[in-house]
Parts: sequence; structure tokens; C-alpha cells
Amino acid sequence: MKVSTRHEWDLGYREAVALQRELAGEIRLQSLLLGSVRRVAGADIAVSKRTGTAAGAVVVFEFPSLDIVEERVARTDLTFPYIPGLLSFREIPVLMECFRKVETPFDVLLCDGQGIAHPRRFGLASHLGLLLRKPTIGCAKSLLVGEHGEVGRKRGDFAPLRYNGKIVGSVLRTQDGARPIYISPGHLTDHASSRRIALRCATRYRIPEPTRRADRLAGEEKRRLEIDV
Repeated sequence: MKVSTRHEWDLGYREAVALQRELAGEIRLQSLLLGSVRRVAGADIAVSKRTGTAAGAVVVFEFPSLDIVEERVARTDLTFPYIPGLLSFREIPVLMECFRKVETPFDVLLCDGQGIAHPRRFGLASHLGLLLRKPTIGCAKSLLVGEHGEVGRKRGDFAPLRYNGKIVGSVLRTQDGARPIYISPGHLTDHASSRRIALRCATRYRIPEPTRRADRLAGEEKRRLEIDV
């Protein structure tokens, strides 16, 4: 698939923060109907500290069956340090190499990271959404910013996640009694659409299957590259 190159990735801290603030103004939140979704994709990376290399993975699924259609992996050297809030500059370069290999069209992308639930409302999912011009959803395992109330114990229960007085995401229980995950729209989705799609993708596990499978595939690729050195 074609991917957009909007900017350089080898930026300093202040340049990266300024770019996030600028691009955040282009994010659009809108409803995404389940009936319009035919395929979903998941993306994640794994980092080899031993080699200084990132292994990325993208997996495309039929929806709602979640049958795997295509899997792609890539490797790149890491050029950006680990800085919370700026992970997209560390992770997206290798993911773009994966997306360039993807041949199957998809309608929405789930990312292991944040969407607008971010200090500058521009997390990994938002950044990828702009570059790919695709609806994206952030599915994070931990809280980056914001506050929320108690979440019910049943699958589908959620609490709004608020930051600076605005709702930026949802704390969603995907399985009865399991720890909730943090869902936030990235681009071209909204809060309700993001929750519905994430929940439909979390059929057996706490983590939605697209990001769970991408995480597993990236980990396998990381182990292969460490064997190769």
C-alpha cells in the first residue's frame, strides 16, 4: 500500500513535540459504522536491545470473523530514543516498512498505543492515521494521561477517560473480570466507534486480536533477528 511521507523522523525533542502539536490540528473524529468495516489490521513492534533494531509487524484480518488474510514484518535500526509521549517517532519508521509490503486493503487499523489520549492529543494511532489516511484506534495496555472512574466488571463496561477537562478515550473492560484497556480514537473514528470495534475484536483475550497477533508476530521476528547476528 502507499504511505505518505510528511516529515523526517530524525528529529530532536523540541522539534518532535512541535510537530505533534502542529499535526494534531489535522486529526478528525467521526463515526465509523461497523457495517462499513470489512477488514481490520493490527500493528505493533518489538525492540531488540541487543542489536538496537526494531522488528515491526502488521496483520490484516477479515471482519468480523477475524480470519487472518495477510501478515507482514520488517526490520529497521532504531534512530530515536525511548521517550514517553514521543513513541511514534521510534516506532512508525519500521511500521511504515511493513505497510509498504501490505497488499490487502483494510478499513481500520488498531495500534498498540494511544490515539488522542496523549499530552498533545497525538499519539501513535493518530500519527499513523494521518500518514496512512485511514481510520485508526489506539488500544493501550496502560494509562498515559487522564483520570477515570470505576469500571464495571462485565465485558463491555467502560468509563470515560478525561484529560484537561475533555474526554480523550475510554477505559474498557473487554472480558469479564479482566483488567481494562485504554481505548482512544486516533483518526477518522470517534469514541463510540472505537469501543465497539475494539470490543468486537477482543473475542477471547483481554487484548483485541489484531494487536495481540501483531505483538506476537513482532516478537517472533525480533527473536529471528537476534539469532541472525
